[in-house]
Amino acid sequence: MKVLVAVKRVVDYNVKVRVKSDNTGVDIANVKMSMNPFDEIAIEEAVRLREKGIATEVIAVSCGVTQCQETLRTAMAIGADRAILVESAVELQPLAVAKLLKALVDKEQPGLIILGKQAIDDDCNQTGQMLAALADLPQATFASKVEAQDGKLQVTREVDGGAETLLLNLPAVITADLRLNEPRYVTLPNIMKAKKKQLDIFKPEDLGVDVTPRIKTLKVTEPPKRSAGIKVPDVATLVAKLKNEAKVI
Repeated sequence: MKVLVAVKRVVDYNVKVRVKSDNTGVDIANVKMSMNPFDEIAIEEAVRLREKGIATEVIAVSCGVTQCQETLRTAMAIGADRAILVESAVELQPLAVAKLLKALVDKEQPGLIILGKQAIDDDCNQTGQMLAALADLPQATFASKVEAQDGKLQVTREVDGGAETLLLNLPAVITADLRLNEPRYVTLPNIMKAKKKQLDIFKPEDLGVDVTPRIKTLKVTEPPKRSAGIKVPDVATLVAKLKNEAKVI
């Protein structure tokens, strides 16, 4: 069984994000970029499935600029067997990425597709669900545990009220939650091996997909700075401030 894993290049989670002076977007010039943490979990889970003998091949996929090759090399250092980059300088929105992944699913015919539940840059949490709809595949989002069972997958997923267990027929789409696993440390020998692994590059037009943005960002601003808190002498003053100033009661 092939496992296809989507990975995204994002601003590193340790970096303090800054907005451009003209408010057109986030400033990524000379900023450290890395793999989306949820996608790192997705790659780790796919590699573990291969180590258990459930999967035979792990393919990492990324959509975006040329520098995404670095992210794919990291995925291959974790354990992916080969990688595919869909190269585009256009801003790729969730629907466009889902369509590109759908084209690759048709091409590669994987038995399982794993994505991170969301990206930490746009927090959309849409691509996995859109891909499942486009490819007409069963899906389990926010997966915290995955087990193979008689040619099917039993997935425990995080829900508002606790946990839900689903049994999926394959092929299927899974989006990884934070508690699914802890990604392994990438060693130097594996980083060196990753440089020799196969990396194929396509353009969106090669896959017959139109990636023209459908949503236009009008303005990006930083959230307002929080004012300092104050101490009140008694409950009566607190109630008065909540009622007259904050107007929450």
